[in-house]
Amino acid sequence: MKWLLSLLTVLLLLLQYKLWVGEGGVPAILHLEKEVARQQNHKQQLEERNASLAAEVSDLKQGLDAIEERARSELGMIRKDEQFYQIIHSNPPASGEQQ
Repeated sequence: MKWLLSLLTVLLLLLQYKLWVGEGGVPAILHLEKEVARQQNHKQQLEERNASLAAEVSDLKQGLDAIEERARSELGMIRKDEQFYQIIHSNPPASGEQQ
């Protein structure tokens, strides 16, 4: 009877070891849960970015205002009846130089 109790104790310890330390144990599951949460967060950010890009594409297809804004900001284009002024700032003197 004593040997049966010893055998059951050893089996219990082996199962506990596998649960806490072995492959598929509690630490591995916790790590996977953190990884899933991180991936879901990343997915949410990508979905928001995709929605923003889809809205921008829709604006570019529908209206001329978005196209005009892009032409002005990215290409520096102006209308025929507008005047363009470019302001050039001079470099400030270095800290050791006098004005």
